[in-house]
Amino acid sequence: MDRIAVNGRRRLNGEVAASGAKNSALPILFATLLAEGENILENIPDLADIHSTNNLLATLGCKIQFQDNKCVILRPKIIATEAPYDLVRKMRASILCLGPLVAKEGSAKVSLPGGCAIGARPINFHLEALKKLGAEIKLEEGYVFAKAQRLIGDRVIFDIPTVGGTENILMAATLAKGETVIENAAREPEILDLANCLKGMGAKIEGAGTSKIFVQGVDELKPTNHRIIADRIEVGTLLIAAGLTLGRVKVKNCNPTHLEAFLDKLEESGIKIMKGSDWIEADATQLQKLKPVSITTAPFPGFPTDLQAQFMTLMCVADGTSLIQETIFENRFMHVPELLRMGAKITINSRLASVQGESALFQAATVMATDLRASASLILAGLNAEGTTRVKRIYHLDRGYENLESKLRHLGADVTREKDI
Repeated sequence: MDRIAVNGRRRLNGEVAASGAKNSALPILFATLLAEGENILENIPDLADIHSTNNLLATLGCKIQFQDNKCVILRPKIIATEAPYDLVRKMRASILCLGPLVAKEGSAKVSLPGGCAIGARPINFHLEALKKLGAEIKLEEGYVFAKAQRLIGDRVIFDIPTVGGTENILMAATLAKGETVIENAAREPEILDLANCLKGMGAKIEGAGTSKIFVQGVDELKPTNHRIIADRIEVGTLLIAAGLTLGRVKVKNCNPTHLEAFLDKLEESGIKIMKGSDWIEADATQLQKLKPVSITTAPFPGFPTDLQAQFMTLMCVADGTSLIQETIFENRFMHVPELLRMGAKITINSRLASVQGESALFQAATVMATDLRASASLILAGLNAEGTTRVKRIYHLDRGYENLESKLRHLGADVTREKDI
């Protein structure tokens, strides 16, 4: 097992390109189940979750070919409709094969999923939505069994916006008979990217990116070529690294409109933000100390929950008190005990964290990553700390960040991967 060692107190400076978005690539990989033939996907990040997805797709009958330029060619010919536990347990997004399999093949057997332990993320929204389209659903021995001779379009209203639920029903609805209307749909950029890929396959979709999506079902879809959008969470993490080191970082090949709420909060902290059509730069070189900023996580276009842990790390060295309210996941403060070991002053009351920031440094320590975004937050803290910080259980990081340590080194950080004895 690997760990990351960070020798802190090096000011970051330079440019780096964003990788493709994991949270966009995963549903789009599963969407290729809907269209036989040669699907070509570009800007696919090299991540553990991507490899887990491809292993599952291969089990279902996809032939997969990797190219050197982040391109993946998928030729689906479904030979099985079961997603077994040994593959699904590693990654929550595996549930996204459910909608495509039921829509295309008429049945599916999918293990209940695993993934980061950041709180209850029930799949009942997915299942109830598929029932609305006429699928018969039952749960037995840890598996979801679903079948339908053909899905029938209907009106689906989510109680709360759900990214995975919206993605699953959006894919299923493309082959349903008649019109499906998805209300209170998730509005994340990854939803729009999936919709654009499906439209390239011949799907008839309107309203993606808004809270109301209209899908007119078709009889079949054709393969397509599609380029995955940039990973906005990776972009935000790298910009926070600039603030923590009082440095200057420019991230290229990204979309600033995907991070507007987050960028507003960075500016509120005193970091200078500059933007172009496909780049963002964070400049903290003129700062003596950061200003405290309070945030509340919310579905897009609000402040993303996937950047909460990293932003909390930034606020630990601000000059004053910040309040961090987490509204999406109930267990997303698991990084806090590790930050406390590095000298942070944080008090938690349910889903509200009070961060007493100080302009003093973090203290280097050996810490344990509990989930994907916690991994990034601890590496960020290490960039600020005097001495060597070692972050253990880094396999979480490899699920969602492509070569983060090499990108940080390119910007001037002293970050290395070690074997954890």
